[in-house]
Amino acid sequence: MDNTIQKTIDFVKDQLKGAEGGHDWFHIERVYKNAMLIAKEEMCNKEVVALGALLHDIADSKFNNGDESVGPRIATDFLQKQGVSTDTITHVVQIIANISFKGGNFETTFNSIELDIVRDADRLDAIGAIGIARTFNYGGYKNRVIYDPAISPKLAMSKEEYKNSTAPTINHFYEKLLLLKDRMHTSTGKKIAQQRHEYMEQFLEQFYGEWNGER
Repeated sequence: MDNTIQKTIDFVKDQLKGAEGGHDWFHIERVYKNAMLIAKEEMCNKEVVALGALLHDIADSKFNNGDESVGPRIATDFLQKQGVSTDTITHVVQIIANISFKGGNFETTFNSIELDIVRDADRLDAIGAIGIARTFNYGGYKNRVIYDPAISPKLAMSKEEYKNSTAPTINHFYEKLLLLKDRMHTSTGKKIAQQRHEYMEQFLEQFYGEWNGER
């Protein structure tokens, strides 16, 4: 297992050279660490968790013209070359296919504790201090305005609406980030998410105070 994990780490690092700052190797590394931390408290297949975390964003559809088949295809090809079992590959690919938020209305057709762990780990990296940094980094990458009081957040978007949104960056807090605390599945994930959620609420309070000239 250890040799396969190291080869996967090397592969992902190479694949994500030059990636957008919120979806680069360091994002993967943080999700991997979060996942292995959560896995310590759960009865699970730690190899599937590790591989799922390392490969979950190997080809994010946001950077592949919305094509959600690229990531699973690359992961499958890589894992087959490493001699990983068919069952493990199938499980990892299901994690990749079902991990994305997609507006919060995406109904998964696959469930496992390993998916819960990796999904919680990925969502933890979307909130708190790092989540705030990633959100504004991506907003800048897409040349979006920081905030426009005239444009209200749009909740309960469809998958396509969420994918094609060009809303101000602050809106993303309400359309995704502040929703994640209540969508965690593991006890460890829920505990960490609570603290990070509170940090984001404090940030928004400070943000609006500064925006309105009150602080």
